[in-house]
Amino acid sequence: MKLNLTRPIIFFDLETTGINITHDRIVEISLIKVMPDGSEEEFTTRVNPEMPIPAESTAVHHITDEDVATAKTFKQIASMLVKKFTGCDIAGYNSNRFDVPMLAEEFARAEVDFDFTRANFIDVQNIFHKKEQRTLVAAYRFYCGGEIQNAHSANADTRATYEVLKAQLDHYDDLPNDVRKLAEFSSQANGLDLAGRFIRNDKGEAIINFGRYKGQPARKVMETDLGFYDWVQKGDFPRDTKRILTKIKLGQL
Repeated sequence: MKLNLTRPIIFFDLETTGINITHDRIVEISLIKVMPDGSEEEFTTRVNPEMPIPAESTAVHHITDEDVATAKTFKQIASMLVKKFTGCDIAGYNSNRFDVPMLAEEFARAEVDFDFTRANFIDVQNIFHKKEQRTLVAAYRFYCGGEIQNAHSANADTRATYEVLKAQLDHYDDLPNDVRKLAEFSSQANGLDLAGRFIRNDKGEAIINFGRYKGQPARKVMETDLGFYDWVQKGDFPRDTKRILTKIKLGQL
């Protein structure tokens, strides 16, 4: 089924040095920009992470230090990427929990501003898990009737994610062909920060979504545990998470 779009949507996937959003770096990014008329613009590039790629990560995506030695750094391509993403909705596989927060962290590190709040986020994995409980390889096999060629390469996984979403729309009559509604359906919670460390409850309160204070209102915790705010600000958390906590503390959310 062709996507019903009112503005462009970008499907993207990252290959990285690891899964730690604050410490690891992007080594490859691939995106497919789909226009409302169905036309596509595809872009893939390797990225020099400015750090060694661990062997266990290379074993997954097969990208070595030598492969990225002459590639541009993320800072060198950040402004170009912002131009591609501006005015677009965003989709991916496990993107709400990993790829989007990782991309936001890289933009912040490069001191390049991009407002993620203007985009709708569709996470195809969340749709799949709510419907079938599988992995991307199984999702492609289930919905598209085939095997992903070169699985765990950014471009192959990006293309597979795009194909799976279109097949999901064909498969489920109750799945809306509307980006905003798909974003709502594929979200796991009403997240305030991109990493989902803080969410809103039914009353609109900012709630902590991790650790020993999980489920408790953030402002109340900061009133009773005076060190919580400083612990997060000095800790191993994404910059976006720290920024959101500051807004919560100042009563701006």
